[in-house]
Amino acid sequence: MDFLDKQLEDYIAEHTAGEPPLLQKLNRETHAKVNLPRMLSGHVQGRILSMLSHMIRPAAILEIGTYTGYSAICLAEGLQGKGTITTIDINEELEDMARRYFAEAGLTDSINYLIGDAMEVIPALNAGFDLVFIDADKRNYLAYYQLVLPKVNVGGFIFVDNVLWSGKVADAAAMDKDTTAIKHFNDEVLADERVETVLLPIRDGLTILRKK
Repeated sequence: MDFLDKQLEDYIAEHTAGEPPLLQKLNRETHAKVNLPRMLSGHVQGRILSMLSHMIRPAAILEIGTYTGYSAICLAEGLQGKGTITTIDINEELEDMARRYFAEAGLTDSINYLIGDAMEVIPALNAGFDLVFIDADKRNYLAYYQLVLPKVNVGGFIFVDNVLWSGKVADAAAMDKDTTAIKHFNDEVLADERVETVLLPIRDGLTILRKK
């Protein structure tokens, strides 16, 4: 995911709003105790998610892939007064940690945290999301997108993480299953006339889709 020179990355972080103390604490604990801490959004991307959420002012957010709760807390910063987040994760081992940080952030009543297979959970959810964030298993990205798009309000947004996959999407020789799935997803959403699409070179790639 290191596309930029380290010195430039440091400059970007230094000129981005600081990471809130609670998120600093969650960041440190994730790196100290949890496998694959690179899955955490982190300081700069977290501030980007917060800024975009503030711009959209969603009343209802859906997140696919909770991990330790960092991105959900960032997205919650832009919620309307009584807005809610539904976040889904299949890994119950991280539930206690995520719930602890949601409570410390004062978000217990705002977050509907569901443990289960998103492919089974999403169809049962009510429609009406203003913002969806997809950051889960890459091979199901297109399936998640197809399930959630009908539940997104017209003019609503879908954010999708890791769409550059460490640059492998631009490598014609990279044919592993995850890379192939992300390449296919990127091509499919670009061709989907129901949405407008922009792929941003933020961290490991962030696609923003707006439903027409």
